[in-house]
Amino acid sequence: MGDAIVVEGVTKGFRVYHERNQTLKSAVMRRSRGSYEDFLALDDVSLAVPESSTFALVGDNGSGKSTLLKCMARILEPDSGQISMHGRVAALLEVGSGFHPELSGRDNVYLNGSILGMTRQEIDRKFDEIVDFSGVEQFIDQPVKNYSSGMYVRLGFSVAINVEPEILLVDEVLAVGDAAFQVKCMEKFGTLNREGRTVVIVSHSLPSVRAMSDTAAWLEKGRLREAGPASDVLEQYERSTRSASGTAVVGGREHTGSGEVRINRVEVSRPSGEERLVVGGPARFRLHWTAQTPVDDPVVGFALEARDGTYLAATNTRDAGTALGRVSGDGVIECVLPTVLLHPGEYIVTAAVTDSSTTHSIDHVRDIARFSVDAGEGHWSGGYLALPARWEEPVPAADGVSGRER
Repeated sequence: MGDAIVVEGVTKGFRVYHERNQTLKSAVMRRSRGSYEDFLALDDVSLAVPESSTFALVGDNGSGKSTLLKCMARILEPDSGQISMHGRVAALLEVGSGFHPELSGRDNVYLNGSILGMTRQEIDRKFDEIVDFSGVEQFIDQPVKNYSSGMYVRLGFSVAINVEPEILLVDEVLAVGDAAFQVKCMEKFGTLNREGRTVVIVSHSLPSVRAMSDTAAWLEKGRLREAGPASDVLEQYERSTRSASGTAVVGGREHTGSGEVRINRVEVSRPSGEERLVVGGPARFRLHWTAQTPVDDPVVGFALEARDGTYLAATNTRDAGTALGRVSGDGVIECVLPTVLLHPGEYIVTAAVTDSSTTHSIDHVRDIARFSVDAGEGHWSGGYLALPARWEEPVPAADGVSGRER
């Protein structure tokens, strides 16, 4: 397997004006073009994106992720270095890019498709598939200026993936899609990879990146910090962001966040009290905390990982519709899973407390607990997820020959 994209020594700078002259008079009065400084968005970046991979670009705001993606899409030209793209490229970099607000969704499918290199015959053939994937069927003949940002993104993404590109470049725009659409996108990325296509994504949502990508690169202030397997790169990036936001060691565990609430421990057991869980049986997670000061409407959650670091699932009180109100002092909260759908093995729990918007971290503890899942009475076929499947007896075929005889 080769590389779909090769980035070699790419540097890209911008001139940032502090006081731009807006009129001829202001230019004459100041006798200058305004003060400015040069900003280096990308500084000698080299990396390779493997074919048939989902490759994530991660980093803080201003790290150069979107600039690099735009250079890959040929929207921006590097000041030095070069980027080799091996395959047909489709890019979805901004909400509604290529759309005309006064035209209907139908007309914009044809307009945007032609911009991306599709013929009218191709669009005719794929039109129903594009609209069906976007989920905007009932609004397809309405002007897109009346669309929500989510509808814009869904329609634009649907057009882009139906170009059948060898390489698909996707910026943060998917963040405005709803949860169901995000699942469809992840499934589509998986399909594209199986077809031998390459996807490059930029996102601030680390859970989404962890779930979708197999390789990644971490940019910091325009320079490449790390590139390689996604699990390794994301772990290093997360460790960096946690240390930047403040770290405390409590009871031998590393806690990050502002610290108004501290997670003391997490207990995992069956509701009846036994510690060892069984595939298909229930589980109870008990999270103990201490609120150093009163906090209004915090969100409590946990995530599950396999021992190799694969991100499996997460849940929190906000998504489950449970409001905690004001918390203070010591407290305990329970989460019950009616059915454990994990294969036998050992799993890792990460717990977190955030503010009501989930954008501010109050406490975050990785690997605060581990638990084991036993096979129980069943036989399981491997992987992480246990499928509670039931196989039926063969039924006679229409021609009278049974499935068993076949």
